[in-house]
Amino acid sequence: MSETREFKTEVQQLLQLMIHSLYSNRDIFLRELVANAADALDKARFESLTDPASAREWKIVITPDKENKTLTISDNGIGMTREDVVENIGTIAQSGTKAFLKMLEEKGENNSDIPELIGQFGVGFYSAFMVASSVDLITKRGDNPAVCWSSTGEGSYELSEADRTEIGTQIVLHLKEDAEIYLENWKISEIVHRYSDFIAYPVVMPEKKIDDDKNETVEERTLNSQKAIWLRKPSEITDDEYKSFYAHLSNFGGTEYLKAIHMTAEGASEFKALLFLPKQAPFNLLMPDIQKKGLQLYIKRMFITDECKELLPDYLRFVCGVVDSSDLPLNVSREILQQNPLLGKIQTAVTGKVLSELKKLLENDRENYEKFFVEFGRIIKEGLHTDRANAEKLKDLVLYESMNSPEGKRITLKEYVDAMPESQKDIFYITGDKREAVASSPALEYFRSKGWDVLFMTDPIDEWVMQSMYQYAQKYFKSVVKGDFEDKELEDKVKSAQEKYAPVAEFMKKVLDDKVSEVRFSGRLTDSPCCLIVDGQALSPHMERLFRAMNQDVPVSKRILELNGDHPVISALSEKLAANADEAELTRYAKLLYDQALLLEGSPLTDPAAFAKEVVTLLGSVLK
Repeated sequence: MSETREFKTEVQQLLQLMIHSLYSNRDIFLRELVANAADALDKARFESLTDPASAREWKIVITPDKENKTLTISDNGIGMTREDVVENIGTIAQSGTKAFLKMLEEKGENNSDIPELIGQFGVGFYSAFMVASSVDLITKRGDNPAVCWSSTGEGSYELSEADRTEIGTQIVLHLKEDAEIYLENWKISEIVHRYSDFIAYPVVMPEKKIDDDKNETVEERTLNSQKAIWLRKPSEITDDEYKSFYAHLSNFGGTEYLKAIHMTAEGASEFKALLFLPKQAPFNLLMPDIQKKGLQLYIKRMFITDECKELLPDYLRFVCGVVDSSDLPLNVSREILQQNPLLGKIQTAVTGKVLSELKKLLENDRENYEKFFVEFGRIIKEGLHTDRANAEKLKDLVLYESMNSPEGKRITLKEYVDAMPESQKDIFYITGDKREAVASSPALEYFRSKGWDVLFMTDPIDEWVMQSMYQYAQKYFKSVVKGDFEDKELEDKVKSAQEKYAPVAEFMKKVLDDKVSEVRFSGRLTDSPCCLIVDGQALSPHMERLFRAMNQDVPVSKRILELNGDHPVISALSEKLAANADEAELTRYAKLLYDQALLLEGSPLTDPAAFAKEVVTLLGSVLK
C-alpha cells in the first residue's frame, strides 16, 4: 500500500536553506550519507554483541549507474521500520541516533559498549537534495516488512512497501543534470578518500573487469583505508605507518618527522590525538596568506576540516596532526564549529601536551632540540608575547646565543641564570641583526670586564617579545643599550669625568644637537670612546630598522651619546678645546665619533661618502 504524507516541518524553506546555505560545497552530501550508513552499521554491530547470529561482514557500497543517472549508497546495517522512517526521515532534524543513545541510557547499558555514532542532528540525509532531483530510500529492519520512502524534497514524501529481503538501507539518488560528475569513479574515490578514509567499515564500489577470455566480471574495490592509527596503541604502529600517515597529513613534503605524540583525553572532553613535530620548516612558514594552519579535526573518524585553527595557538602552527573528538558539538552543518568551551578545553590540553613534549626533548635530546629550535624557535617565541597562560613554560623552551658562549652554541634562560655570579642581579641582553653586529657593540664592554654574560637576541621577533617578558626566575631583563647605567662603584669616577671634561660634552652636544638628545659620561665603556644609548622606553635602533624594513613610517629618534672619560680621544679633544683649536676641525672629530658609534651598533650612516672623506682626510693629516 502506498501513501503520500506531508513533512512535519516547513520542509520547503528548510531544504532551501540547507541546500543553498548550510553546506559550502556539494561534495559534502556523500560524506553525510556515508556517515549515516556507518551509524547504521554501528547500531547493528552493537546488537550483534548479544545476538551473534546477526553478525555479518559489515560494509558500505556506493554504486554509480551512468545509464540511469543514479548513485546508490547502501549498507547492511540495522535498517528501519516504517515507523522509524516516518519518525526519522519524515521529520526534519529528528535524530534517530540521538534517540538511540537516549534509549541505551534509559536501559542502563554499559557506556563503554555504546558505539561511537556520528549523526547528532538528523539533517545530513537531506543534503542528498543538493545533487538529486529525487531520492528513494529502501530499508528493512529485522523481520519487519521492507519500506520505500520517496521524495523530491518539495514538501511531501511517499511511503510504500518494498521487495527488499536483506536487512539494511539503500539510498538511490536520481542526480540532477549538473551533478552527473558524481557518477564518475574518480570523483567518488576522491570524496571518500578525503572525508571517509578512516571510517571503521570498508566503503566499496563495484567495478567491471574484463578477464583474458573477455568475460565481464564485477569486483568490489575498497575506497577507504580504515586505518585510523591515532586510535591504536603506539606499540602497534610501525615506522612505515607513521611515515605514511605523516606524509598524508603534512604540507611540508617528505615522510621525515622529529617526534610523534599520542594523546587520549577522557572526562569533560573526550578526544584522541596524534600530533607530529616536523624536522624542517616549510618554505611558507612565515607566509600566513598561503599557509594552512591548524590540525585536522575528525568526529568519530569522520573528517570535518583540515584547518581547525581553534585547536592550537598560532605559535604552534608548525605542528600537524589529527584530533578526533567523541563529543565535540557542531551546528547542524558539520562544517561550522560552534564557539563552544569544549573547543577551548581541547586547545588547552593539546597545547600543554606539545609544550610538555618539547620540554622532554630539550632535556633528553639536546642535539635534536637545538636543530628543531633553529627551524621553529622564531615561531615559538611568538607565544612569549601572545600566550600569557603558558609564558613561563615557553621561557624554559627558548634558546639564545650569548656573549660568553661559543658562536653557534645556544643556552636556555635557566642555564644563563645558573651561571650568573652572585654580584649579578639582572638578566642582560642586546638585540640586533646578527651575532657579529651585537658582539662588537661598545655597550658590552663593561659586562665583559665584569665577567657577566649578555644574551644575544638576533631574531627579528626578539625585541617585540621583550616588551612583555619582564622577569625570569625573579630576575629582571635589562637591555644593555637602554636606560641609565647603574654601578655605584663607578659613580665617583663618572662624576669626576663629567666635571673634568664638561667642555667636551657641551661642545659635542652643540655640534650634534640635531642628532642626539644628550651627551654625558658613563662607566658603561672600557675600550671605546663613545656609544649611543636609548633613553627609557624609546625604540631601539634595531627596532627602528625593522619597522622601516616593513615600510612603517618611524621618525628618527634622538639618542644619548655616552662618552668614556678614560679614553685618550676624549682627553685629546679636551686639550684641543682648551687650546682654542680650529672649531671646524673639532666639529669634524665630533661627527666622526658619532658616525663610528652608529657603525658599531649596526645603524646606517646618513652620509657614508662624507664619513669616508673625513677618514681619508684624518689619515692624511696623521701620516704627514
